[in-house]
Amino acid sequence: MVFSFSKRATCPIYLGKCLIGNARKTTKMSNDLAKLYSTRLLALAADIPHVGRLEAPQATVRERAPLCGSTVTVDMDIEDDRVQHFAQDVKACALGQAAAAVVGANIIGCTHAQIARAKRELAAFLKENGPVPAAPFDGFEALLPARDYKNRHASILLAITAADQAFAQAAEKDCA
Repeated sequence: MVFSFSKRATCPIYLGKCLIGNARKTTKMSNDLAKLYSTRLLALAADIPHVGRLEAPQATVRERAPLCGSTVTVDMDIEDDRVQHFAQDVKACALGQAAAAVVGANIIGCTHAQIARAKRELAAFLKENGPVPAAPFDGFEALLPARDYKNRHASILLAITAADQAFAQAAEKDCA
């Protein structure tokens, strides 16, 4: 048996499992976080499409997650009942950023019905263990490990919620 000692305590640790104390819990938490923040999720978060703002959008919506303070601001133009131009300013955790990346990569050309369906399906996917949202938003599957972190759901839903509201706002202006 190989034992080592934690620098913070005198708890002998054997292959990441504490024989006494809380090291086992810490190791489990580290494994859970590694699963949550997968390479795929972090790659999405690092490469968010359509970052920035539109110069004169038909609609602008800012959504905020009250628990963590994450925000997403969406600017949108529609034409022929489809998203023509889209930009987003994302100030969120890696989970919110990854969700915004999925939205940004797939929203151009979408109808309001597709966006509203994606919003409903993502909420069900997270909160009710529903299936992965349908294409073109099936990339939300990367957020599967986040189901267990209910306090992160609001941040994950920001981009698609803001996009849904922005489309409705732009459509209202388009009709006026």
